[in-house]
This record gives sequence, structure tokens and C-alpha cells, in this order.
Amino acid sequence: ENVSAISVLDMALTIALSFGIGVFIFLVYQKTYRGVMYSAGFGTTLIALTMITSIVILAVTSNVVLSLGMVGALSIVRFRTAIKDPLDIAFLFWSIGAGIILAAGMIPLAVVGSVCIGIILLVFVNQKSHTHPYIVVLNCVDHEAEVNAKAFLLKHVARATVKSKSAVKGAIEMNIEVRLQEDDTDF
Repeated sequence: ENVSAISVLDMALTIALSFGIGVFIFLVYQKTYRGVMYSAGFGTTLIALTMITSIVILAVTSNVVLSLGMVGALSIVRFRTAIKDPLDIAFLFWSIGAGIILAAGMIPLAVVGSVCIGIILLVFVNQKSHTHPYIVVLNCVDHEAEVNAKAFLLKHVARATVKSKSAVKGAIEMNIEVRLQEDDTDF
């Protein structure tokens, strides 16, 4: 009875479409990634998450007892990996949502919704500032040297923000985030 609850065509279509949408989500993630160190593993996770979610939901929709067991089992799972970028959370929810919608049989909603979300993310995430931040570490001997160094720096950068400053007798160290005017570090 459990074997025939879901047709082979439904299974194959759901798995193929969830893989396709997962790859689309992965490609959008690659194009919109703006962090420091790209993790290919996270992108692969997006594909797998879409497929796993669709398979689980497909199984749950065919059996009430299984659905209650899944709710209980999944309620004890805890994830301890810190998500560093809020946009990564959006990609995780997108993958999970696409898998759920596909397994529920709402194929047009999953495809059209994913395309719309992908286009919106590509348009808005890529409209980021083209000035990259740099950190300048200044070591000065006294207050006068600090003032002169900051004045020199402000002449050559678009923006400078002191992130940290430590002073001990005879030395001042500052970490300053700078945004260059034309990506020119020759100064």
C-alpha cells in the first residue's frame, strides 16, 4: 500500500524539478554572493535541501502516521552553524519553500515563484556599492602624528571610519576602515 501511494511519475517529476530549481537557486546564490570567502558547500547544500525537502514532503503527504512521526523527529533537530549573512537565510528558506511547494504538486507556483525571486535577488543584490572597504592600520608615536596621518588619509580616500584605537605610552595604534575614491591604493 505504501509503495503505490505515490506514482513513479510523480516521484520522478518531483525529484527532477526539485533538482532543476535547486540548481537555479545555486546559480543565483553564486551570482549574488557578496561575502569574503565563498563556500561551494553552502551552494551544494541549497540543491540538496530543495531535493530532500521535496522528498520528505512527498512522503509525508501520502501517510498521516508518517507525517506525525516526521514532525516529532524534525522538532528535535538543532542546527548550530551560525549564519553570517542574512541573505544566506533567505536562500535556505527559498530552497525549503521550493521543495515543499513542488512536493505539494504546485509546480507552476514553484517554477514561476523561483524565477521571480531569482530575478529580484539578481537585480537588487547586485546593486551594491562598488567601493570595497579596506582596513588601514596606523601606528603613530604621538597625538600630532595621529592628526597628521588622519589628515593625509582623509585627503586620499572617499571615507574613513576609525574602528578601533589603542593608546599606550609612546604609541597609538588605530584600525581605520577606508573606502577608496577610485580603487587606487598608491597613496
